[in-house]
Amino acid sequence: MNPSTATASEPAGSLISARSLAELAFSRAAGAPLVGGNSLRLLLDGAENYAAWHTAIRSAAHTIYFENYIISADTTGRSFLDELTRRAAAGVKVRVLLDWLGSFSTPRSFWDPLVRAGGSVRYHNPPRLSGELSWFSRDHRKSLVVDGRIGFISGVCVSDVWLGDAKRRIEPWRDTGLELRGPAVTDLVRAFSEVWAQNGTAIHREELAAIPAPGHEGSVALRVIATAPSVTGLYRLDLLIASLAQHRLWLTDAYFAGTPSYVQSLRAAARDGVDVRLLVPGGSDLPWLRPITTAGYRPLLEAGVRVFEWNGSMLHAKTAVADDRWARVGSTNLNMASWLTNFELDVAVDDVGFTAEMAAAYERDLTHATEIVLKKRRRVRLSAQDDPRELSKPAGGSLTRATAGALRFSRAVSAAMSGQRVLDTGEVFTLLCATMLALAIAVAAVIFPRVAAGIVATVAALFTVFLIFRTVRARALGKRKRKAAQPAAIF
Repeated sequence: MNPSTATASEPAGSLISARSLAELAFSRAAGAPLVGGNSLRLLLDGAENYAAWHTAIRSAAHTIYFENYIISADTTGRSFLDELTRRAAAGVKVRVLLDWLGSFSTPRSFWDPLVRAGGSVRYHNPPRLSGELSWFSRDHRKSLVVDGRIGFISGVCVSDVWLGDAKRRIEPWRDTGLELRGPAVTDLVRAFSEVWAQNGTAIHREELAAIPAPGHEGSVALRVIATAPSVTGLYRLDLLIASLAQHRLWLTDAYFAGTPSYVQSLRAAARDGVDVRLLVPGGSDLPWLRPITTAGYRPLLEAGVRVFEWNGSMLHAKTAVADDRWARVGSTNLNMASWLTNFELDVAVDDVGFTAEMAAAYERDLTHATEIVLKKRRRVRLSAQDDPRELSKPAGGSLTRATAGALRFSRAVSAAMSGQRVLDTGEVFTLLCATMLALAIAVAAVIFPRVAAGIVATVAALFTVFLIFRTVRARALGKRKRKAAQPAAIF
């Protein structure tokens, strides 16, 4: 054998082997095979997703499998109810699966027209005495499959809030989904049927067998990752991607609360020079989770991870972009509930073109976001959304956590009193808590005036002592500074 020929052939063989090993690692971590021959269409926000869903539902000839965490009994929900009812009346087999907790406000009577037309509706995992703590497990998936030929996966629920309200100056929620055609749609059918069987009688084999296997629709290879409680496929894959990313890892998440292992993976990647970015909401519909998210900023920022807060009404997307050929879209948030206890559904795409499209969308999102940075004293800077004065403040200052909280509260009060800006959910919660506290104090003062007077007097006395202490301390500090500033005597 010619030595030069052998040397030249070895790198090619090694490259093929490395690629095969990588695909094997991804498949084992995710618990899902790579399926080729698909086409994808990126759908942004509620308007694009809803329009595509309506079009697909109207085209249904045989089956509609619709699964979502929240389907509200509002204008948006009724529009889908009407479409589904018409298709069921036309003989299409319509099955709707929604989560009991997510759709708690949607009464079962809402679905009466669909049921009368021949459709089937199930609520996932309602509380029961025999269930112990299993009711914590939620069906957080968002999918739609029509005739087994076209599927949709997203983070979008069915509610008016995803469309916003222009009259009240409320922006639509920012979210991401995709339309899927090709062989991988079969995996969506299988995923739906498994959760449907968890909540009652399974779908008849004859019905599933009658759904034709879709042919090739394009050249995109992807994995449909359908996770269930205690099945940590996506968690393992997220850790693997964070470990293997070489150039960039751009994440968007609505309810970030990373585990120590995942945070360490992000920190290690950033320290190795990977461009790691995390885009999260500036104001959340779950205000109790936001302090947990913001508390995790410091270790990320110190390692070089760039953190951005969305400036709109709510960022609800769950996406990832890694290097130049891998992207993820779906329902899974970067927290333990999604990774470990919920039924979730995501698509991990191995395609250069789709990844470039996702990266471009991410860069557009960053133009509508505020970057969080560490100041000189290593405090986390409050974003411009939380403090409008930050836009004009010089780079030298910093805000303590107490000051940041006070500014958030004053901003909420100002918005409520002036009516110049619609309150986001977190601010409404803050004002509600403040209102209830003020009401409780007022009621207590009326019922127990002497006790209330004693409390007020005690607080005032403590505040006076505090002010005296601060005044004396500031005066002493001023004297020391003036003395230090005097020139030394020359002998």
